[in-house]
Amino acid sequence: MAASKCTRLTGTLSRQLLDSVDSVLFDCDGVIWRGDQAIPGAPEVINSLKKSGKRVFFVTNNSTKTRQMYADKLGKLGFDATADEVFGTAYCSAVYLKNVCKLDGKVYLIGSNAMRQELEDVGIHPLGVGPDPISGVQKDWANVPLDKEVQAVLVGFDEHFSYMKLNRALQYLCNSDCQFVGTNTDTRLPLEGGKAVPGTGCLLRAVETAAQRQAQVVGKPSNFMFECVASQFGLDPERCLMVGDRLDTDIMLGSNCGLKTLLTLTGVSTVAEAEANQKSECPQRQKMVPDFYIDSIADILPALQA
Repeated sequence: MAASKCTRLTGTLSRQLLDSVDSVLFDCDGVIWRGDQAIPGAPEVINSLKKSGKRVFFVTNNSTKTRQMYADKLGKLGFDATADEVFGTAYCSAVYLKNVCKLDGKVYLIGSNAMRQELEDVGIHPLGVGPDPISGVQKDWANVPLDKEVQAVLVGFDEHFSYMKLNRALQYLCNSDCQFVGTNTDTRLPLEGGKAVPGTGCLLRAVETAAQRQAQVVGKPSNFMFECVASQFGLDPERCLMVGDRLDTDIMLGSNCGLKTLLTLTGVSTVAEAEANQKSECPQRQKMVPDFYIDSIADILPALQA
């Protein structure tokens, strides 16, 4: 398609873009829903894409839900979706540890029950979910009992994150043979009304700092997130469209993997930020410039119905 980067998607251009792809990957929060409410028109877009023969996938950095939990939410909000179309970081981390790290032991998990379930579903035994209260003194902390079968530390979102969990992760990671994996580096989770809470990236950075090691990150914008989908469904990157609301995760993932990219303005990032990146000479910021932008994904519905 002959179009400059960061182009508003309208009319005929929408049809041309849809004709140029076979598969569409959607981020979730801020793109197809906000909180527990679907973005108006989003279910109709997803369902129409499927009816027109497109393959649709849901790709999220949220590690607090299993694939089935996401499928249940999608169904409740009116989306035609199945669990095998959902690729969250809880699931993708389990796949990474199983297929890439070839893990056959246990994992020390800083994360959620959803992550525990996804790990168990691929045959990996996780330790550490839930509170880990502190006791004793510093000498005790440095000699905390460790499970010799633990072969990796996995860090995701954990509402029970604590000093003792940080310490336990450090002690495991002092062993250079222990694998170190993180779900994502999102530092803030935006909420309604302009509020935000700390994201997984804050927890992961703390563990990286303590261990003096860098984690292998599986979530967006890591290529592995797309490779996880592509390997299971045989996707051609040149025939895929990534739709998201964040330049630093969704759009950069698309750029990293050679996908067409569409920024929707119902979430975090703005056109002004994308245009500033476009004017920058920094290669990393250039990767955060979408091919197209649109006010809401509902705006492509007329092209689907034409």
